[in-house]
Amino acid sequence: MSEEPLTWERKPKGFLANGVAPWAGFGVTLRTLFSKPVTEQYPFEKIEPYPRYHGRHQLNRYADGLERCVGCELCAWACPADAIFVQAGENTPEAQYSPGERYGAVYQINYLRCIFCGLCIEACPTRALTMSTDYELAGPSRSGLIYDKEQLLAPMADGQLAAPHPMAADTVDTDYYAGKVTGPDPEQVEWVRDRRPEDPTLPAAAAVTAEKGTSAR
Repeated sequence: MSEEPLTWERKPKGFLANGVAPWAGFGVTLRTLFSKPVTEQYPFEKIEPYPRYHGRHQLNRYADGLERCVGCELCAWACPADAIFVQAGENTPEAQYSPGERYGAVYQINYLRCIFCGLCIEACPTRALTMSTDYELAGPSRSGLIYDKEQLLAPMADGQLAAPHPMAADTVDTDYYAGKVTGPDPEQVEWVRDRRPEDPTLPAAAAVTAEKGTSAR
């Protein structure tokens, strides 16, 4: 049994529909014609983006200051625009930058390529990479839009101890991933004090550990 092909026929509009249609099309124009204009005084007045806005990327740290990035390169593999370059390095007893064996020694994002899709964020297994609400990414040159690790690292929070330094005492990398490390411990502070006594993050970290010790007693 053969089926008849579907045909699309435009039904003629009535007189009333033909008369109202042009005014309906200009409805938006007529509404905005008498409304107050909205002018954003950028850059003098900056508009706060929504909390989940996809802006500049940020490399995060753990509570004790160690870096979350382990150099797995999953973000680079997930990037559809090939905008991320990661080169891993090996942690050593004298240069421990992240929990475990490896860290992101080189981390670059090319914002000339990035499409801000967020796939790299979903691929990151340690929540090392997130996206901030910073949207001002203009630069004076093309090379200036290739951000390196120092530009992407989150600023040190109060009480964090700048890496490198050993992991917290009696912990393994999975303790960090589970959120069990809540700040620097006295052993980490002493390690940094012996090797980098002028480290600017040392006084705040020492104060945090001293406060924890007092509250524990």
